[in-house]
Amino acid sequence: MRLRIFCLAGLVGFGLLWMTSAGSVAAAQAADAYSRYFGASTMRVDYYHTGTKGEERFSLDCVYEEGPWPGSKTQLLDTLNLGEFLVRVYDRATNVLIYSRGFSSVFNEWQTTDEAAAGVYRTFGETVRFPFPLRAVQVSISRRDKRLVFRELFSTVIDPVDPTVVRREKRPAPFAVKALMQNGPSTQKVDILILGDGYSKADLEKFRKDAAHFNEVMFGTRPFAQRKKDFNVWTIEVVSDESGIDVPDKNVWKSNALGCAYNTFGSPRYALTTENRTLRDIAAAAPYDHLCIIVNDTRYGGGGIFNQYTTTYTKEEKDSQKWQMDYVYVHEFGHSFGGLGDEYYNAETGYNEFYPAGVEPWEPNITALLDKQNVKWKEFLTPGIAVPTVWQKAAFDSIETLRGKLDRLAPDYYEKREPLYRASSVILRSPGFAGKVGVFEGAGYVSRGLYRPSLDCRMFSLSLVDFDPVCSAAIERVIDQYSR
Repeated sequence: MRLRIFCLAGLVGFGLLWMTSAGSVAAAQAADAYSRYFGASTMRVDYYHTGTKGEERFSLDCVYEEGPWPGSKTQLLDTLNLGEFLVRVYDRATNVLIYSRGFSSVFNEWQTTDEAAAGVYRTFGETVRFPFPLRAVQVSISRRDKRLVFRELFSTVIDPVDPTVVRREKRPAPFAVKALMQNGPSTQKVDILILGDGYSKADLEKFRKDAAHFNEVMFGTRPFAQRKKDFNVWTIEVVSDESGIDVPDKNVWKSNALGCAYNTFGSPRYALTTENRTLRDIAAAAPYDHLCIIVNDTRYGGGGIFNQYTTTYTKEEKDSQKWQMDYVYVHEFGHSFGGLGDEYYNAETGYNEFYPAGVEPWEPNITALLDKQNVKWKEFLTPGIAVPTVWQKAAFDSIETLRGKLDRLAPDYYEKREPLYRASSVILRSPGFAGKVGVFEGAGYVSRGLYRPSLDCRMFSLSLVDFDPVCSAAIERVIDQYSR
């Protein structure tokens, strides 16, 4: 018996040694690949994205050398298959793919609006970043077709040693950069950068408290709580000339540093910025993988674009409603970081056919259920659960119809909403579905034809519920990409 135990222990030790050796070899190979193609700094490529519905063009704006590369030096190729677009970087001499990342943009959302449908053309500034190459590279941007296959739309060659191509001036950081949470080297962690917009000099202490509060909220939510040590969090104390941001439907206009504004795409609560160059110039002072903009305003709202940025409002007039800011911050980060789609469907948006019929969404938590035998999240399905999963949808929809008739911005909104909220919560917390993963109809802004994994989730209801198992797993995969 002792001999068997000894042999088993020896085998286990050998197995651990083999796995450790294999991991070390893989890490060494990845490090060698990085040093072969890249230097220590960051290349930032700004470009213009122009078009209307069904048409788009790209044009190069400017290329910059920025500070130390904060991303992973081992996970250089994207294996997540998330995002509407994909940037690929090839070594020009060998045609070897040396970097790739998926992302989405304000432009592709705008293309689904009435304005774009009317044939109006608009131009948006966008940015892709990657480790600074040692020699000429070909940068390619592709977009998914209706079968979700990436098709190249833009390509340009960038020679990093050409003095007429890359801007290398060292710009002074105009605002204070501070570490809010540090757990290790940036290349081995997810680096979140929190910036404030609409904070005057007199508001900076409020910004510091807001940033600390939202960071506490984020890492008190699953699965971020369990992966806290895989993150660093930084802040930039951006100073605006005035407090608050633009509220166009109220004819309120502010001189705010980052240009955030409500009424994006005609939605009163959708707050984004289209001043990309300003945002990127200011953010360049700190290491970052993901940007979170907190806006010093009272209107409920925010936004999140995958691998671009998150916005969240920070002021509630009633203490009893402050939890909604916490909901928004984490929910929108689910979009920008995890590539998650909105699971709710009874809300006004500025989109038309955001998810075309007959096309499987790329988001990991929404499905068109085109193949019932191969559900996107089949490994998470509760054994024996029906596909699709029948739930009290009609009763829930009747409650949501009443809620939809309320004025979201009226002073008595919360008072009138409360009994409806309690009634819908009873359905969403149904004991028969608690903790179960199925295929529940209603998601992605439409009531019929799209499905979500769980009855409730941070991406579905306005509540502080955690992410469901499918969303949590998607978030953890992204964390792994940056930290392992």
